[in-house]
Amino acid sequence: MKRLAATVLSILFLALPALFGAVAQAQEQPRLRVDLDQLNPRVITTTSTSITVTGRVTNIGDRPISKLGVRLQLGSRLQSEQQIGDVLAGGKFKDLGATEFVDLEPDTLEAGQSATLNLAVPLGQSSKLQFPKPGVYPLLVNVNGTPDFGGPERLAAVSLLMPVLGVPGRAPATRPPSAPSTSLLWPIANSTVHVVSAPLGGPLTLADERLADELSTGGRLDSLVAAARAAEADTKVSSSLCLAIDPDLVATVDGMSRGYQVAGGGGPVPGKGAVTAKNWLGQLKALVAGRCVVTLPFADADLTALTKVRAGDATDTALLASAIGGATTIKNLLGIQPQDGVLWPGGVLDSQTVEAIGKAGVKTVLTDSRRLQSDAPLSGGVSIEGTDLRAQPIDTLISTALNGSGSTQNGLGAIAFRAGLGGQSEGQQRSRLLIAPPRHWAATGTELTTFLERMGDFYAAGLAKSTPLPELLGESPSGTASVNYDPQDLTAATSGDVTAKMSQIDNETLGLSSAMTMDATKRVNPADVIAPVRLALIRSASTSWRGAGAEIATGNARGDLDAIRSQVTVERPKQTIALASGASPLPAYITNGLPVGINVRTVLKNNVGLRSTQDVPERTVPANGAVNQLLPVEALRAGRFSVDVALTTPDGTKLGTDARFELTSTEYGAITIIITVTAAGALLLLSSRRIYRRIKDARTDRANETAPRVTEDAQV
Repeated sequence: MKRLAATVLSILFLALPALFGAVAQAQEQPRLRVDLDQLNPRVITTTSTSITVTGRVTNIGDRPISKLGVRLQLGSRLQSEQQIGDVLAGGKFKDLGATEFVDLEPDTLEAGQSATLNLAVPLGQSSKLQFPKPGVYPLLVNVNGTPDFGGPERLAAVSLLMPVLGVPGRAPATRPPSAPSTSLLWPIANSTVHVVSAPLGGPLTLADERLADELSTGGRLDSLVAAARAAEADTKVSSSLCLAIDPDLVATVDGMSRGYQVAGGGGPVPGKGAVTAKNWLGQLKALVAGRCVVTLPFADADLTALTKVRAGDATDTALLASAIGGATTIKNLLGIQPQDGVLWPGGVLDSQTVEAIGKAGVKTVLTDSRRLQSDAPLSGGVSIEGTDLRAQPIDTLISTALNGSGSTQNGLGAIAFRAGLGGQSEGQQRSRLLIAPPRHWAATGTELTTFLERMGDFYAAGLAKSTPLPELLGESPSGTASVNYDPQDLTAATSGDVTAKMSQIDNETLGLSSAMTMDATKRVNPADVIAPVRLALIRSASTSWRGAGAEIATGNARGDLDAIRSQVTVERPKQTIALASGASPLPAYITNGLPVGINVRTVLKNNVGLRSTQDVPERTVPANGAVNQLLPVEALRAGRFSVDVALTTPDGTKLGTDARFELTSTEYGAITIIITVTAAGALLLLSSRRIYRRIKDARTDRANETAPRVTEDAQV
């Protein structure tokens, strides 16, 4: 009995840590989500009287939560980049002040239910939130509650950066002695790749209607354009703004405006956003008129990945050139010339890519400051070692703040910090600031407008100096730097499997292109015919997706290539072909549906019973035309049989699909007859020799039988 009790106690002793561990693990799972709708004001000044926060609290756990309360907590003034980074990462900080908890209504939420968050905190000398002096402070929206089978605890929180230009109720503070020259990039780019196919002269096909939704009123792209147009009323904001535009987006929207179709399981259906696309494109044209514009790579492609496609052929730079040559597209479709040789590339650039884009005509790259390695602090543009390129650093701290939850508010806090509100420690103040939001920014229209309005406040208060980007780029380099390509960046780069598939498709595309010729009447450039394949390949390397998405995109490129090749084919005969003689030529009818001429070779496959008697000469099939070609063949046997006729380019790139020819032959070819007669003669000669030897051997045997025998006695 004692042994049984000891065993039970041992089991319980071992099970309890596992039980508590499971509870702890369960408690680590998020139970509440806080969505903030409004924070007012975004910047604290001497005239600020209160802070208002509104939003929603949602139970995303699996059990009811009661006694819900919310409060604001204020941390100490931030004085280093590390402290800013900790707040952005959601790290804890020591409270400088905190309000009392305010109950939410309802104060109990079942799983999936939401409660309204509405909190107003007065500011001033009697406030629970006291800002000692101007600076950037962490502000925490903290929600507590009690889950079923648990105790009260913090269940959700949102960390924000709050710029304080002046202490409420006190005299205005003096501004930093020198405000940084500030320019702001405004990205107009796709959130993902939408194009499935866009053949020359054929219909544009999109994967779905998401792009039309983003272009419609209140959509992501509509909000970006609308906010920038609204900011034109503030000349300082407007002059500091430079639009960064993806040529693929502009070309796609232009195609949509003329009608498009959407892929579906039952086949393509007409798209519904043609009018929306046309209206948005008109708004964008109005916005860019007379403005600073820089180009993004086509489809925001990973340029380093493109340099790895056909990496063994240093002379083939067509993909890279197409990816960075979008200025022509923007000029043709929007009527504005982008900044000459200025590129804001996506992804991470290695030294090989930097060298390649320099040779392709890029003069200045706008890139994250953390990607530039220099012995001295980066105070402005630098020359990239070993190249003729100039790099203009984008402030990484601000870019990080603008990415993620509370992006616009945290971005304003980081900008204020960089402008001097953080003090002078660690050299965090910058004399020049190039600000770049996320390339696929998804902030709401209200947030975008508020962000630009507060930038106007910064300019008006002298915290920052509005500077056009061309002026920033016109300054002499402040030093030199090298490209910092961290091996860890490979985890976010386009995979080797994808670039290998891209290389294979690109090789086949090159083989197809080399066989094309311009037709004198059609006057279509062969490069225009294969351009959709190359653009689809570039989309495969888009930084807007990785993994499965890139695999889909390479499949789209393969589909575009196959669609072009399928237009050059051999027609399958509708009836059996009877060879009039053993050496009758085989007639093949070759058609070309392309608007360019193409050189083809005809190849026989699975041709048991038939062989070519000589090499089949290459033929040029005219654009949208056809030719008859007689194939010199010889039947190896009489009767009925089949053969496959295939087409390739002169270098062996496959064209179209194989055509099965059904044949009958009543005669052997001359060579076949000669071979047969020769073989029969040889057989007859061998047979005669064998008969002769048998007769000779038989005669020898008979002679031996009739000859007298000599006995032993006769010998004696």
